[in-house]
Amino acid sequence: MAGGSTQPGRGVLEKALDLLNAFEGARDGLALTELSRRSGLPLTTTRRLATELVAQDVLERLPDRRYAVGRRLWQLGLLARVQGDLRDVALPFLQDMYEATRENVHLAVRDGHSALYVERLHGRASVPLVSRAGGRLPLHATGVGKVLLAHAPPDVVAEVVAHATKATPYTITEPGRLLRELAEVRRRGYARTVQEMTLGTCSVAVPVFGAEGAVVASIGVVVATTREPIRHLAPLRVAAGGISRALR
Repeated sequence: MAGGSTQPGRGVLEKALDLLNAFEGARDGLALTELSRRSGLPLTTTRRLATELVAQDVLERLPDRRYAVGRRLWQLGLLARVQGDLRDVALPFLQDMYEATRENVHLAVRDGHSALYVERLHGRASVPLVSRAGGRLPLHATGVGKVLLAHAPPDVVAEVVAHATKATPYTITEPGRLLRELAEVRRRGYARTVQEMTLGTCSVAVPVFGAEGAVVASIGVVVATTREPIRHLAPLRVAAGGISRALR
């Protein structure tokens, strides 16, 4: 359940946030009953809040009566610093990477125990993926996520490793093996995955450093398993270096 159970005395703002959080991963919209279930709010409360949010363009009512994220929320999201500063700085480098590879190019940051995808560039020839800008995927199962996890605080690493689940049969979830791989990511300066998040794909990713030398983001390339991603490592490092210098 996205928003958790409803607690007595919770304000309208908290309930509205529960409602909006329910849309995580639901690009095609949600019916009222599903929205109520995901948010943990009573059906009558869900209907009232959804109606008010539609009136403010925060939500949109689709022709089939489902609800979807509206224009106002999208506009506000573009103002967030993670979208504004980082994305604006990184986008020219990501575009250069895409032009050079014609593959999926990702920019992600760590958001709690997930990789939040700030930007994804892809084309018709790119291998299909589940990732999307604004979406979240597991840290332990993605190239960009492994880079971020390798440089995360110890308590975050311990929590993610302890609760790692398989997205595919190839996802590494064994604690000892996963910890050794994260140490290797730190040592060699890049992460590589093979069919761990999506069957038929592999990836390579590198860190982006902020003003004080801490890892603030990761960029990566995802290709079909028939194409070797490691050949994109050198241009990825050049791009990450350019973004890091620009952020400083």
